[in-house]
Amino acid sequence: MANELDEVTGPVNEEGRDVNVIAKQIPVTVGTGSKVFEVLLWVLGIFPGLIFLVMKVKAGAYLSKLQQKIQHDASQIDNYLEQRVVILQNVAKILDKAINLDKETFVEVAKARGQGNLNEQGQAVENINKAINVAIEAYPDLKAHQEIADAMQQNSYLQKEITAAREQYNDTVATWNREIFSWPTKQIVAAKRGYTTRIPFTTSAEVKAAARSVFF
Repeated sequence: MANELDEVTGPVNEEGRDVNVIAKQIPVTVGTGSKVFEVLLWVLGIFPGLIFLVMKVKAGAYLSKLQQKIQHDASQIDNYLEQRVVILQNVAKILDKAINLDKETFVEVAKARGQGNLNEQGQAVENINKAINVAIEAYPDLKAHQEIADAMQQNSYLQKEITAAREQYNDTVATWNREIFSWPTKQIVAAKRGYTTRIPFTTSAEVKAAARSVFF
């Protein structure tokens, strides 16, 4: 039997295709078969019914913990973003003492502190970073400023941590989305509790467009 997806013979989409995350939550449901399955276990005897009941309790506890982990992972992204804002804010203050820094930089700092959405926070922080980099490029002598150099090194480190935290968040969301459809116990519990799939981290259309731009 030939390969179903043959990268050699195609077909190939020469124009390529953009990939987007669908921001839709899918509810967990169970059909009549699952209900019959549960009833059948009790019909077969109290022992099978009790065993499945215990399994559902454990499944419920597991899903509850997984929900908390999603919250924890999202919180970690917030923590790193907050640290990055503080660092960039300090750099902005140092630069402001040396040059007449554009007021938009401080506007972006304020915006970053007020944003609630993960994507909006990340975009605001990137705007601050961009404004600071433009200022430093305009005044090359400032690169030698030790405090600025140290802060920008920390900024680079935190950006890597933010990327890693987002990956961790997406991994946990992927686990959740897989586990809630794990039949029979987890899916039955998830359906009874009204759980839905979670939406992984996504970036804005503006960031995607910027990533495709020519920088050099």
